[in-house]
Amino acid sequence: MSQNDEYTVEVLRDLGLLTKSQIEAARANMDKGGLLHTLLQGGVVTQEDVSRALAAQNSMDFVDLEHMQVERTLVEHMAAEDARRYQAVPVALRDGVLIIALADPMAMQTMDDLTYKLRRELEFVCATPDAIHKLIIKFHGDAADATSNLLKSMGEVEGHDVVRDEDEGGAVEGDAPVIKLVSMLLLEAYSNRASDIHIEPLETKLRLRFRIDGVLQEMQSPPKRLHGAIVSRLKIMSRTMSIAEKRLPQDGRIQVRVGEKSVDLRVSTIPTVHGESVVMRILDKTSLMLGLPDLGFLSDDQAKFEQCINLPDGIILVTGPTGSGKTTTLYGCLNYMNKPDRKLITVEDPVEYQMNGINQVPVNASIGMTFPAALRSILRQAPNIIMIGEIRDNETASIAVNASLTGHLVLSTLHTNDAPSAIARLVDIGVKPFLVSSSVRAVVAQRLVRRLCPTCKQPGELSEYEMSALQIEPGMLSQARVMQPVGCEACRGKGFKGRMGIFEMFLVDDEVRNMVNNNASTIALRQRARELGMRTLREDGVRKVLAGLTTADEVISSTMADLD
Repeated sequence: MSQNDEYTVEVLRDLGLLTKSQIEAARANMDKGGLLHTLLQGGVVTQEDVSRALAAQNSMDFVDLEHMQVERTLVEHMAAEDARRYQAVPVALRDGVLIIALADPMAMQTMDDLTYKLRRELEFVCATPDAIHKLIIKFHGDAADATSNLLKSMGEVEGHDVVRDEDEGGAVEGDAPVIKLVSMLLLEAYSNRASDIHIEPLETKLRLRFRIDGVLQEMQSPPKRLHGAIVSRLKIMSRTMSIAEKRLPQDGRIQVRVGEKSVDLRVSTIPTVHGESVVMRILDKTSLMLGLPDLGFLSDDQAKFEQCINLPDGIILVTGPTGSGKTTTLYGCLNYMNKPDRKLITVEDPVEYQMNGINQVPVNASIGMTFPAALRSILRQAPNIIMIGEIRDNETASIAVNASLTGHLVLSTLHTNDAPSAIARLVDIGVKPFLVSSSVRAVVAQRLVRRLCPTCKQPGELSEYEMSALQIEPGMLSQARVMQPVGCEACRGKGFKGRMGIFEMFLVDDEVRNMVNNNASTIALRQRARELGMRTLREDGVRKVLAGLTTADEVISSTMADLD
């Protein structure tokens, strides 16, 4: 239904379905739902009258779904969450054009979103909201069905049976439904392969977004009146967060089971103008078992990387901005090196994943357990391999360097844009150049790009702009398998499923060590790295575009143009 009641009422009046006296009478007795709602409740007009009128006004056909046979195969062209979110459903297929019924014929944004998501030729028709809702329930089930499925899959979630808001001194309205709603939200996020859940209170609504394959996607949001109850439920599930404290940021952790899998959620709340904003990072332990090829390494880079992490000592750095997959790469390395004859210790803030066979030390600055304090102690534990979550200051860097020089292999991360810049970054935070040159063995810069869905990807072509931006010569396409996204049920119509890394691997040789000792510039180090055969991030991305693993647009948006 249109959000502009006055416009809709005027359309109905122009078409002769309403009189001025009927409108004035409804306005005099208007309820909280507004003028149009009052007219509908009073039986002055019907939903079908409204839908037909708006369809005619917007040059759109009206369809009566009550007397129309809709096949399940048609409905499955659109994911269930999109159908619920947009209140739209595919109802026919004519000459390759998918016909989609909408509840609101003026929802231009919805039409644009669906055209982009489904990536095919669409035609839109109008139907009554009730008819569309019934069709969605028929083929996708309602909220109660989803909740029932969730509880069967998720099992019992530990925590209190009733969510209580202590500010109001009693049970929140709809306690049991809120528990089910939160559980359903978590399962929906997990089943969509989301890495983050964002619950954001705005002025007039509550916005729910999932980050899927690195892209935030808005989902169907709960009513804003349930915001306080949802936040309280999450705090109770974390067991360490106070539901009474709403003025300060809080952090916590929730552990749930989805089927047979254990999933951790790192919860962060922060007060905003309209209430507490919540972000939950979903930490799926199955990602710990990723092998190096699963991270995105092609065979030649994988061989080089394995050679580096099998060294007995030195520092190996993984660099990139926040969210570029550095921690996942480090955990992939730990999983590869986790053998009975090696002792591995990590120092992390916080410990994101708990791994069997590895000693993991959490940082706790409030009691003086900082990175440097932890590192000084763990060296007495005689480890073979040390993983430091991040080198962020001179003291941490100095201890890491000293550990590498005394026979330990050290893995860590830095925030730099490319691999050669890591050398300058270490010197900048106070490590002497001769110590950097003696300890650093390799630097790997990385970014994440979305992986094409293997089920539905199809052969495609590169545009002139893409070939120019990626410096792809026509001759390079002779053996290439360029693919494009399509969208299917397996990837929920997105065309992409999962992410992979693109890498820039800088190996330090004797000449590079001499250059570092002589305070060579990052540009000079980069030129030497190129001479040693280092591929830039964009060049590695090009290889994966030509191999049909990702798209040119993903690589262009994730990397800087190469200047050399």
